[in-house]
Parts: sequence; structure tokens; C-alpha cells
Amino acid sequence: MTNEEQQLGSIIDVGWGRLIFAHTFPDPQSVADALLHEKPSQRDIAFYVNDPQLVLGVAPQDLFLDPSTTYRLNLKEWRDEGSQSLPIRVSTIQARDEIDEMNRMYLANGMVPVDPETVWQSRADERFDYYIARSETSDQIIGVSLGVDHARCFDDLFNSSSLWALAVDPQAHVPGVGTVLVSHLASEFASRGREMMDLSVLQESEAAVKLYESLGFQPVPVFAIKCRNHINEPLYVPCDVQQGFNPYATIIIEEALRRGIGVEPLDPPRGYFRLGHGNRRITCRESLSDLTSSIAMSRCADKQLTLELLAQADLNVPDQVVYTDEKQALEFLEKHERVVVKPLEGEQGAGVSVDLQTPEQVLAAIQLASHHCETVLLEQFVEGTDLRIIVINMAVVAAAIRKPAEILGTGQHTIEQLLEKASRRRRAATGGESEIPIDGETLRCLQSAGFELGDTLEEGRLLQVRRTANLHTGGTIHDVTADLSEPLRAAAVKAAMTLEIPVVGLDFLVPAVEGDQYYIIEANERPGLANHEPQPTAERFIDLLFPYTINDPA
Repeated sequence: MTNEEQQLGSIIDVGWGRLIFAHTFPDPQSVADALLHEKPSQRDIAFYVNDPQLVLGVAPQDLFLDPSTTYRLNLKEWRDEGSQSLPIRVSTIQARDEIDEMNRMYLANGMVPVDPETVWQSRADERFDYYIARSETSDQIIGVSLGVDHARCFDDLFNSSSLWALAVDPQAHVPGVGTVLVSHLASEFASRGREMMDLSVLQESEAAVKLYESLGFQPVPVFAIKCRNHINEPLYVPCDVQQGFNPYATIIIEEALRRGIGVEPLDPPRGYFRLGHGNRRITCRESLSDLTSSIAMSRCADKQLTLELLAQADLNVPDQVVYTDEKQALEFLEKHERVVVKPLEGEQGAGVSVDLQTPEQVLAAIQLASHHCETVLLEQFVEGTDLRIIVINMAVVAAAIRKPAEILGTGQHTIEQLLEKASRRRRAATGGESEIPIDGETLRCLQSAGFELGDTLEEGRLLQVRRTANLHTGGTIHDVTADLSEPLRAAAVKAAMTLEIPVVGLDFLVPAVEGDQYYIIEANERPGLANHEPQPTAERFIDLLFPYTINDPA
């Protein structure tokens, strides 16, 4: 903070931007001036604005009234009821790499990441602290929050504090992470003698609002003002064009709008929209566009043809046959001992059964797959890590390992209850795109591990409940782009070139992402680009469609 800022009012830089305590400034002009010094790629917030209309009047083209609601918790009456029993531990930042994990969660939640240097250097700053959450059985960070002590920032007559930037890992197995972080912060400030804790939240964030209200927060008439910038644009520009689209279409639409490319909604429930810039018009269904030919699309849709073409290009693929009769199916099982059964065409893992080892399992899986497509494939089961590689315009843009759905035992809930809780978290994290179905595949996976739905899973035990890592059936995804070996990159690009497809998600099974061994098992002509943040998948997609906008300042 500069000497001039100190004289005007209280400002603190918390890493993702500055908190400007507007009520400590002498007049609306000085509040507006502070906001207008916002740094690129950051989000400043002027909080406790007494006369928002006067501040906005200073620079109406550059500032806007934040549509969030402020909630307040009375710390004099605060009692932590129950969060201490949850298997989660909370601490302040101890190592620099923890900030990278914080940013991973912020990006996964569509929030502004922090500047690592600012946060690391401010660890001794008594005005604010970042708190990180871990499960008691793992060192992986699954949540983060920021607490600001107002009494240490300025002469606060209200003896108050505030909570900011709460984020929970969308793929966390442990329930109650947000509850523990908020409760921990409330207890910390209450122990310091603070009388209230405020926070700001959009009403459309229903899960967050429900959490805060359950802990005793009440809405209060407090206003905030922000700058008009590309980060805040969704808050002050009508978002009708994006309504009804799933996250996979939305991430592309937002990137197009950022570049000044027009968006025409065609069929939001099915993901269809048209992009336009100048005289160029391209229709898309999520990441599938006019640039993908019908030939390339049909090659990917036909799983047998996909592997045949890749094998002809000397790429490694598992053995595969089209099912004809029971005798042939059982001979294929005898040859490979472990097999996969899948419909010839389909997506999102529908009708796919994995690691079948008995005749009864194989025949039942064939019956299931036939409901999705008349032609059923038998495939050699291959051990390995499930790796998705995104290739756009014949270049690898992102790579991520996909893990099958898992649940974590509490010692109190049945497996069925844990599945329902995990599904609610996955739906909330993916805009309703992911959940764990309780179907034959899930039951078979449970039974192979010796469990039934009604069993209570012991506390701390992690149980895999699906064989496939498909995201629509509760799987989770973890970025490994930086670790991907050159041989795997080269194989992915060669596969895309063989299929002659400009945008593709290739499913690999690998012993290690840093190695050179692999099998390619499928190609997806419409990969979900939103699953690979922070990698620039949407940016590279729009680069492909509208290359002349790459350096377009619009």
C-alpha cells in the first residue's frame, strides 16, 4: 500500500485483487479513483460503499454495482455445532506449492487465481490469512478460504471481520469441506473477540447460500462496487445468450464473447449454437463444429473402425471383435481372460462394462450393450491409468488422468447414502452433468469388493464404485499436461491425423503418463473442453475456428 493510499483509506492486496474498504475513504471520488487503479487480470472490490450511486456517478462507464448479497454472522452468538467431528483438518499456508493447489481449485470453480508471490510474501501480514483444508487421511488440499480481520486493517468501530474466496475442490470425496472452513474462520475470529463476520455471495450460488444460512448468516444491506472488466463481465452484461447451455458449451461461448465473436443460441438443451465474426459463420454442438467432417465423425462414432484405422497406422490398440454368438464370445474371454464389452456406437460410457472375467458377466454385459446399439464389441481388457488427451488443430492442448468414481467411508453412512451424497456433490460441481448411477455396473463393482448397498463403510476407507472413469458417471479428472511424455504426445497427434479430425479427445490406457507405453481405446469427436481447466482448451478451439481473432484486442 502506498503512502497516498494509507492517507485516503484502507486497502489490502490479497493476491487475486485488492479489498478497498470504501467507508474508510473521505469521499466517493477517492473510492472510484482507487478502483480505477485495478491491475490487469485482477479483481478489486470496494466493500461497505455508503453511497454507491455517488461512486458510480464518478465513472459510470468503468464501474458497476456488484449484484451479490452481503451476509453477516453474529460472532457473539456463534457456536460451532458439529464441524469439529468431520474428518477435515484446517491450517494456514505452510509451503509455496500449496498456493499452486489453491489456484487449481480457484480455476476449477471459475474464480480468479491468486498471485503466488503476493500470497507467499504476505504470510506474516496479520490483516488476513488463507486457510486450507485437507482430509485427515490425505495431504491433498480440498478447500481454501480467506479471512480478513478488519480490526487489524483500520480503526473498526464495529469490531468486524470478513470471509472471501471460499472454494472447494469439485472432486473432493469428503463432505462438509465448506462447512468446516467457514466454521473454522468464525471460531478463529470469535476467539479474537470480533463481533461479526461478513461475506458476499451471488444468490444464484444456491449451494453456497444454503450453507451460509444453515450456519446462521443473515442478509444485510451492504453494497460493493467493482470495475467493468472481462473477469466481471458476466456480472454486468446480460447473459441470456448463455442460459440453458451446459458447461461444455458455455466455456466456448464465453471465450467467443470475450473476443467479440457473435453467439446465436440455436438449441441450448442439445448444446447447439452458431458463432459469427465478419462474414464467417460456424455452427457448433459444444466442441463439435462444421470443421469436423462427416467422415471424421463417423470414424470416431464407429469404435471398431476407429481401432482398425489406428492399428493400420502402427498405433497400439487392444484386440477387438464384433460379437456374433455366445461361443465366439466365450472363446474371446478364454483367450484374454479379462474383457470389455461395449456398444459399437455411443458416448458417455453408456452400455460399457469393464474387466469381465466370467462367462455370466460377459453374456449379461452383451445383453446390456445391445440395448444401446445392435452391434456389440468385445475388447481385450488392458490394465493402466485412464488418460484423456485433447488434440486441437493437430497439437496437444491438454492431458488429464481420469479416475473412476470413489466414495469415502464415514463409519456412519451406508454405501447407498454415500453414493447419493457423492452424486449431489458431482452434480453441483459439473452443472448437473455428472453423477454416480446406482445400476448394474455399480452393483457389480461393489459386489466384487465384497459389499452391498446397505453396508456401512468404515471411516476413512476409500472405495471405488465404478470400473470406468467416465466423467458422466461420477469419474474425476486431474490435469497432467505438464507431465505428458513426448512419445504419448506424438501418438495422440498421429491418431488425430489418421482420423483426419481437427478436434478430438483420445482415450489412452498407460502405465505412466511420463512413459512411452500405451493403448488407444477410443476417440471422442466431441470432447468436453470444460474438464481440462486450467489448460486453454476453449482458447485453442476458438483459435482454430477464427484464427484471425487470436490477436484481436476485442
